[in-house]
Amino acid sequence: MRHILSMLVENESGALSRMTLVTRGNDDIVEQIKKQLNKLIDVVKLQDLSEGEHIEREMMLIKLRAVGADREELKRLTDIFRAKVIDVTDASYIVELTGASKKLDAFIQTVPEGLITEVVRSGPTGIARGAKGLTL
Repeated sequence: MRHILSMLVENESGALSRMTLVTRGNDDIVEQIKKQLNKLIDVVKLQDLSEGEHIEREMMLIKLRAVGADREELKRLTDIFRAKVIDVTDASYIVELTGASKKLDAFIQTVPEGLITEVVRSGPTGIARGAKGLTL
C-alpha cells in the first residue's frame, strides 16, 4: 500500500516548512520509516495522510510533438483532461496537468505513440480533510 507522509520541518532560521514523502510498504516497514523520520532533529511533527481521508494532487508538465493533424487531437485531449496548454511553438505544445496520479498516468497513456518528447512530474502532495491542520 502507498502511504503519504506529511511533515513539518524546521529550517536553519527556525521557520517551519511542510515536506511530503510518498512510500510503499507493509505496515511494519511504514512504521519503521515513521520512527526513523521522527528521530530526525528537524522533523517537528509527522502525519500519515493515508490513515485518514485526504486530498492528494500531482502536477505534470509534458512536452508534446504537435504538428499537422496531431495539433487538433492533442488540443482535444487537453480539453478532455482539463489540462492547460501553457506553451505553443510551431512544432510542440507544453501541457500542464494537475490531479491524482492515476489521471496523469491516463493522460500519458492516451497520447498517441511517439508524440511525447519530455515529461516532468512533481510527485504527489496531499492534505488531510477536515477542520484540523498539520500544526504544532
